Amino acid sequence: MSFPARIDVHQHIVPPVWAQALDARGLDSGGWAIPSWTPESAIAMMDQQGIATGVLSVTAPGVHLDSDAVARDLARAVNEYGAEVVKDHPDRFGHFASIPLPDIDAAVTEAVHALDTLGADGVVLMSNAHGRYLGDADFEPLWAELDRRAANVFIHPAQPPMPLLPGTPAPLADYVFDTTRTALNLVLNGVMSRYPNVRVILSHGGGFLPYAAYRFTGLTSTVVDPDRKADDILRDLKRFYFDTALSASPSALPALLAFAEPGHVLYGSDWPFAPQDAGTYYNNYLESYPDFTPGQADAIDRGNAEALFPRLAR
Repeated sequence: MSFPARIDVHQHIVPPVWAQALDARGLDSGGWAIPSWTPESAIAMMDQQGIATGVLSVTAPGVHLDSDAVARDLARAVNEYGAEVVKDHPDRFGHFASIPLPDIDAAVTEAVHALDTLGADGVVLMSNAHGRYLGDADFEPLWAELDRRAANVFIHPAQPPMPLLPGTPAPLADYVFDTTRTALNLVLNGVMSRYPNVRVILSHGGGFLPYAAYRFTGLTSTVVDPDRKADDILRDLKRFYFDTALSASPSALPALLAFAEPGHVLYGSDWPFAPQDAGTYYNNYLESYPDFTPGQADAIDRGNAEALFPRLAR
């Protein structure tokens, strides 16, 4: 299948200051080692994978590693580094700014600075901030600010507030669970209905949200909150966008395409935390999937992202 050069909305950056901060604390990404990264290695990968532009983000555990004060400084340093990478390679990279939740005042300040001054293409939020999920009432000022700017919000999973399964790094199983958990929290707490201007992208095909969406709507409207209509809950669940990172497979892609609204599926690689061989595997399935409607593959590769990121349109 032929395709236009892709826009990769789920590609990671490893700023040296962030890698050093993790190393100093003995941290990694949910039991997953932090890989090396340079702009040059990213561009080499992109050239091999047919990716024109990667929208870069820092992965879990994000930038709030211990104290609020350290998190503010680390977020600013990470975002300034990302902005410089984009400045040096404007045709190859965009970036999501890191936000130091759960410190809400600092989170709002950093979001405004990153979007208005650094020219970030959106913000990245971890699926939980030290166990607090994104529908938390205290996070309302951040959603209001992002809504005023019609911002793109990329939600990346984090380790949920529970022990790892022995021998099972969080990215293997817990991340898909936590993505689903925070998405449902956003809907049930009304964030997705109160703030219609934000465009929220869920990682990895939305976890298991597309597969379980009708379970959520039916049980909520009949058991949890009978005053809410199932159709209203479903409408809010369908507001999400979804990337294909590690999710373009025979079991996941049909469910995702059947659930997602037109234009709401975006290409993602998860490089370099997902090795390039994994990217090739999932790309091969995307390129050979037999049931795409006309133009759907090209839209996933590029067109849908161009609608969210006009700066990256060609």
